[in-house]
Amino acid sequence: MILSKRPEVERFLASPDPAVRAVVIHGKDRGGVGERGLALCLKIVPDLNDPFDVTLLTDSDVEADGAALDDALSAQSMTGGRRLVRLRLSTDKASTDKAVAAALKTHADGGFNPDAMFVVEAGALGRDSALRKAAETAKTAVGIACYEDEVGDVARMVREALAKDRVGLTSDALAQFTARMPRERGLMRQEIERLALFIGPGSDRTLGSDELEQHLGVEPDASLFEAALQAFGGRAAQAQANVRRAFAEGESPVAAVRAVSGHLNRLRKIRALTDNGAGPKEATKAAGVFWKQEAEVLRQMRSWRHEDLSQVLDNAIECEKACKTAGSPDALLAERLLLEVAGRARRLGL
Repeated sequence: MILSKRPEVERFLASPDPAVRAVVIHGKDRGGVGERGLALCLKIVPDLNDPFDVTLLTDSDVEADGAALDDALSAQSMTGGRRLVRLRLSTDKASTDKAVAAALKTHADGGFNPDAMFVVEAGALGRDSALRKAAETAKTAVGIACYEDEVGDVARMVREALAKDRVGLTSDALAQFTARMPRERGLMRQEIERLALFIGPGSDRTLGSDELEQHLGVEPDASLFEAALQAFGGRAAQAQANVRRAFAEGESPVAAVRAVSGHLNRLRKIRALTDNGAGPKEATKAAGVFWKQEAEVLRQMRSWRHEDLSQVLDNAIECEKACKTAGSPDALLAERLLLEVAGRARRLGL
């Protein structure tokens, strides 16, 4: 069985079907995978450190001892409760993938202890993964794919987390904070915790944009976002100044290239949404644009044609590959990409 939509995943994690014997949670966002895995495991056993009812394995354990996983899934509970076998995979070796898939299939069919729950946390599994196929096809197993959170999901998570500490953000500040958030669950949680401490847990304070700026400060990645914004607006000097500042503060040339790709994708998303009837404000908010930059981004979107954006995307992909080549002048390559974008923007009338 496959669960991919957020509501159905949350329902399952909150109240797992007792008939399900195995769950595979996978995705690029390891923080999101771990967070969902933890939530599910706590529904199976109250104490994850219980040595009698919980077995925690890694791919190293499976590779070192071919019988370790089968033995863990066959073991009976010492206290009469439900057994939990938790496996964390950090590699995508085909041999390990097949071995775990075989154990999962046997367990889903009742071949081991049928009262044990088998939870696997893995990285991104392709459609050719034997483990992913086994989880999605077995009647008593579930496959949960963790995709990158949408802007709305991130905003909801921020609101809910801050509300627990009795603090909050205005709608403008929330949009600003969400746009600056990393797209990895573990890092998101850390940033939200830092913000709550800055506001003051239990203070019932709601922060506005100006106060939020004091917390955010001027970060290297903010300089990169600004560099991309200025480049797509045809302002070469400002883009160059911002990217050099980011480099001086420790940001990488590859991150600069990805900032260009990220801004480009926001422009494409806004155009697609407006073409399908969405209002400008609705489209920019959905794309994660900070409200103070709405007018500028919409101005850019009206001038950048689809074919021009596609050409920049191709150039960004090639630039990132070049930046990753050993011995390449990566900082100069990234800076040149931004200047090329700014030059193309000027030719488009920006």
